[in-house]
Amino acid sequence: MAKDPFKTRLEIAKKKVSKRDLENKKDNQSPIGTAFKLSTELVSAVAVGTIIGFLLDKTFGTKPWLILIFFFVGVVAGIINVIRSAKKMQK
Repeated sequence: MAKDPFKTRLEIAKKKVSKRDLENKKDNQSPIGTAFKLSTELVSAVAVGTIIGFLLDKTFGTKPWLILIFFFVGVVAGIINVIRSAKKMQK
C-alpha cells in the first residue's frame, strides 16, 4: 500500500531542516572560540619568527639583529593571518 503523500512530504521537509541545522552548527562558532583562534594565530606567528631569529643569531653571532627582524616579520605574518581568517569567517 502506498504512503500518504502528506507523510512523505513531511519526512522530506524534516530531513532538509535537520541537514540545515547541522550545517549551521558547523558554521556558528562561539565568540570565545573565535577570539582564541585569532589570538593563537597571531601569537604563534610571532613566536615562530622570534625563535627562527634567535637560532640564526646564535649561528651567525649577530645578536640582536636577526631576532628583531624576524620578530617583526612574525608580527606582520600574524596580522596577515588574522585578517585572512576574519575575512573567511565573514563569508
